[in-house]
Amino acid sequence: MDETAGRAGATLHMICGKIAAGKSTLAAKLTARPATIRISEDAWLACLYRDEQKTIEDYVRNSRRLREVMGDHIVALLEAGLSVVLDFPANTPASRQWMRSLFERAGADHRLHFLDVPDDVCKARLRARNAAGTHAFNTSDAEFDLFTGYFVLPSADEGFEVTFHGDSKTTPSIRFSS
Repeated sequence: MDETAGRAGATLHMICGKIAAGKSTLAAKLTARPATIRISEDAWLACLYRDEQKTIEDYVRNSRRLREVMGDHIVALLEAGLSVVLDFPANTPASRQWMRSLFERAGADHRLHFLDVPDDVCKARLRARNAAGTHAFNTSDAEFDLFTGYFVLPSADEGFEVTFHGDSKTTPSIRFSS
């Protein structure tokens, strides 16, 4: 399947992976494709709500606000023939359903990129990222564990075109085409 030739000439790229799994790194690589832009939830939240991001409830509220505003904009970009790399976590069925509504409304193709990275690797990356001060938000190990408690693996029943990134030995419960 040609990942860049949707009915509107565009693809919505969604990324599923835990904190520090490499979602933004993958998003940057995908954005290097022609006629492709990236929309980063972290960048927008840091700009709009920097002083309001203290708890998971704050994140949920602010993320919901951002999605309400960005939805029509993302659909318009896809309808205009631009591919969009949505650097938002596609980590729950509800978030993936919202993303599905975008590419379906636009008549665009889609690709769900699943990053399979063990928790210990994510935590090591997270600590390094926090120490470097290069990310919009610092996240503790406890916050990683809290957010990971809400993480739901994508299932074949959700019907996404999935590209798997990682070691298949660590995720025996799901199998998608690569």
